[in-house]
Order: sequence, then C-alpha cells, then structure tokens
Amino acid sequence: MFVQRYYYHVLMPALTTKPHGLKMILRFLLLLTFSFSISAAEYGSITVDEVRSIYDADTFRVTIKGWPDIIGKGIPIRVLGVDAPEMRGKCKSEKLAARRAKQHTVELLRSAKVIELTNMQRGKYFRILANVMIDSVNLADSLISNGLARPYDGGKRDGWCE
Repeated sequence: MFVQRYYYHVLMPALTTKPHGLKMILRFLLLLTFSFSISAAEYGSITVDEVRSIYDADTFRVTIKGWPDIIGKGIPIRVLGVDAPEMRGKCKSEKLAARRAKQHTVELLRSAKVIELTNMQRGKYFRILANVMIDSVNLADSLISNGLARPYDGGKRDGWCE
C-alpha cells in the first residue's frame, strides 16, 4: 500500500514536472527492492496439525489450523534443500529408489509427535518450500544421510537413472 501511494503521489509527479525524475525512480526502485527483501525473509515457522497425504519423499500435503481453508487445508509442502527420486521416474531403478525414499518419509511423518515447517518460502506450483522438522530431526538431512536423496539448491537436477 505504501509503495502504491508513493508511486502515485511522489514518483509520477516527479517524472512529469521535475528535472530530477531519474533520481526519484532510482529511490523508488531501491525502496521497492528493500521492501521485497524484507518481506521474503519473514514467513516464520508453523506447526502442522495433520498430514493429509504423502506423494513422495519430498512432497506431501498438510492441514494447518488457524489458516483459512483455501490455503491451510491440504496445502502442498516441498522439502527444502533435497532432491529425491521421482515416483514417476524415467527408469525402474529410479521408481524403486523413490518407493524406498517415500517409505522413509512416511514412517517419520506418521510416527511424529511434532512436525514443524521452518524457513518457509513460496515455490512453484503454489507449494510451500520449507525445512521440515520432525520431532526436531530435519527430514532433508535424514533422507540424505540415509542415501535416499541428494542435496539440492534449486539448480539443475541430476538424473537418477544409470
């Protein structure tokens, strides 16, 4: 709201009537960049009330009480920092590895007392990317240390087929 008011009441008149309009544009862009960088870091953490379904080792759906149903009921979660084999993989070995990795995730999630999502971000496909803490154990670290997944930083992924 502040950015919109600043744009219409300060920036637009500066561009049309004042010779230092370029400086105003640069200030506006700096302000805009600063405001987005602050808001992206402030998603916090939440506790999951219910795991509704588990698709594979790094993707599942949860319900979060207190959130409107449109975003809190059955919201997809993608585990941050990990790449697990895909259930619909390109070869038989990837599909088998995906089943083993999924089983590990299912066992941890279904037996959990507390599931917490931290460092939440918005990902592709309307999913929430987050560190998933299951009774204080990081799911990504557990998958990686058990040889069921690889670290992933968001770049190009390596294939699972040999």
